[in-house]
Formats: sequence, C-alpha cells, structure tokens
Amino acid sequence: MILFWSSLAASVVAVVGCGYLVTAAILVGRFARDRASACPAAAPGVTVLKPLHGDEPGLFDNLASFCVQNYPGRMQIVCGVQDAADDAIAVVERLREAHADRGLDLVIETKVHGLNRKVSNLVNMAPRIRHDVVVLADSDMRVNPDYLSRVVAALAEPGIGAVTCLYYGVGITGIWARLGALVINAQFLPSVVVGLALGLARPCFGSTLALRRATLAEIGGFKPFADHLADDYAMGEALRAHGCKISIPSFAVAHICTQTSLRELWRQQLRWARTIRSIDPAGYAGTIVSHALPWALIAALLGAGLTALLPAIGIAVVAVACRMALLRQVERAYALPPQAYWLVPACDLLSFAVFVFSFLSWEVSWKGRRFRMVAGGAWVADRGAH
Repeated sequence: MILFWSSLAASVVAVVGCGYLVTAAILVGRFARDRASACPAAAPGVTVLKPLHGDEPGLFDNLASFCVQNYPGRMQIVCGVQDAADDAIAVVERLREAHADRGLDLVIETKVHGLNRKVSNLVNMAPRIRHDVVVLADSDMRVNPDYLSRVVAALAEPGIGAVTCLYYGVGITGIWARLGALVINAQFLPSVVVGLALGLARPCFGSTLALRRATLAEIGGFKPFADHLADDYAMGEALRAHGCKISIPSFAVAHICTQTSLRELWRQQLRWARTIRSIDPAGYAGTIVSHALPWALIAALLGAGLTALLPAIGIAVVAVACRMALLRQVERAYALPPQAYWLVPACDLLSFAVFVFSFLSWEVSWKGRRFRMVAGGAWVADRGAH
C-alpha cells in the first residue's frame, strides 16, 4: 500500500508537471510575440564592457558579433583581463586587426577587489568608460547586428532604469555542450518566462545589463558587488532598491555552451542551481513540478502491478511529448536551429539530478576555485583551487 500511494503521489506530480510544460509553451509564444522597437529615437554613445578570462571556444566570434552592430551612434568596446599572459589578449589583438574601424580598448590590470574576479575586472575597466550608456555582457554571449539598437530602444522607454536580456543556448563543442544548451532552452528559459508572467521572477542576467553611466554611479559602481557570486542578480537588486525598473525585451541572445565533459557540465549546472536556490529558495523549491518525466518514471518504479505501472508509463510518454512541444515553441519563438530532440529524456533526468543534489551542499566550483555560499548566496568563502 505504501508503494501504491507513493506511486500515485508521484503520478499526480508528473501530471501537474505536464500541465506546467503546456502552460510554459503558451507563455513563451506570447512573450516572444511582444516585439519591441529595434530603432531607438536617439542614439546615445554606448560603451560595451567585456570582462575576459582565457581563450574559451568561440570567443573570437562572440566578440566579433559586438563589433558588427548596425547601431548608428558612437560605440566603444572595452575588453579587460587580469593577467598579462591571458590567452584572451591574443584574441583581442586579432579582433583589432579584423575590425580596425571599431574602437577597441584593452585593459590589463592585476589588481583584485574581491572574491569575484569578473567584478574585479569590471572595476579595473570602469575608468575607461567614455559614453553615457554602459552595456555589460559576458564573454560567452553572441548577438545579432540589431542587438545594441534594441537594447538602447528598451532603455529609452519611459521609467526604465536598466535592461537585461533572456538567453538561449547554442552548443559548439560536442554532445555535452549540446546537452547544456538543451537544458537552457527546454528548462531555464521557459521557467524564467513563467516566473515573469506570474510576477514571481526578478531576474537580472549576465547576458546583458544595460544602464546609464549616472545610474551605475548611483549604486556605487561595481565595487559593492566584488564579493557576490551572483553579481548580476545583486546588481539588479541594487538597481531596484534605487527605484530603477528593469526591462526585459522579448528577444533573446545566444549563450555559447562549450562544455567538453559530463563533469564540467555537472559542475556548471550545480553552481547555477545552488546560486538560484540561494537567491530564491521558495521559487526554486517550487520548480519541483517542472520535472514531469522523472516523477513519472519514479511512479512507474514504485508501481505495484499493471494498474499502477501502465498509467505511469503513459504519463512518462506524455511528459516527453510535452517537453518536446515546449522546446519546439522555443525554437519558433527565437528562430533557433533544430534542437537535439533525442537528448530530451537525458536533459530532463540531468536537470532532476541537479535539482536533488543542489539541496545537499552549498559548495560550488567556479573557474577552478571552490566556494561556499553564506548569507543567502551574496557572499562566498574561497575554498582554494581544486
């Protein structure tokens, strides 16, 4: 009887999960149809900040996508590293040769301002900012030529103090990268859209953070966030605390996934999950219903007899179909190339395993160093290299 009722409970969660997936597909379609203008009324000067660390796969093309913007205003790109021997320097030099007409500044500064090396990099780059609009974007982002125009147009809307962007995954280094991209497209992006639709999400992403230079000064620049692991979220909260409304346009940018092993993918996913859990524990726990396939399989395993087993298997099939339908909707909404649908079951099982393990510890791995979150994920303690 215990197994029967446990199987029934898991089946109920799985059915609710299927309903969630259908709802997410509908909301993704609605969100993407709400197209913002790509033509700003004015074209203020823009400084794009690109903190770099190493020559990651695809870095040249990622940076080049920012150099070929059709933005009509003045534009400055500032790249920064913290090591004179950083391989990213050679990439920037190649970029300068290929785009000699584009103003590219390179900052090489070893000074460290906190545990978050990316933010330390931004602090070192900040004195080079020349223009009124500042755009931050992580090194693994790749954008379309109208990206900057659309971001500036969103920032120019009345009452808007900053702009951030959704992102989708593109795997370029093999199966593990493709699986990582699938997790973003089938799990992460839809969950953000659902959270926004329900008024439960307050995101700010490293994919893009655009704001005015004066607004950046109001929150103290970058230094207050030098010990935040989730620096993008912390900056978003600081902006909201200063009365800024953060706009999220309907378009999305590409996050280039470069994982080459299951271990690398697992560590990244676990770091993201534990970071989200520390920021929004209740909302993160609520995502338990989004794992329809694993719950259906659990119901099948616990089912005693065909009366419980067959319905659970049927729910599992429906769960996979619903996830594929959601993924297809994401494809259409953001004009993505065909996804690796055959990896959908593996994607769902991986996400569920990460969800479970995220509750077992607060330790995360990031750029070869181990951290332990304290104080709600805002502060981290360096545990040394590994």
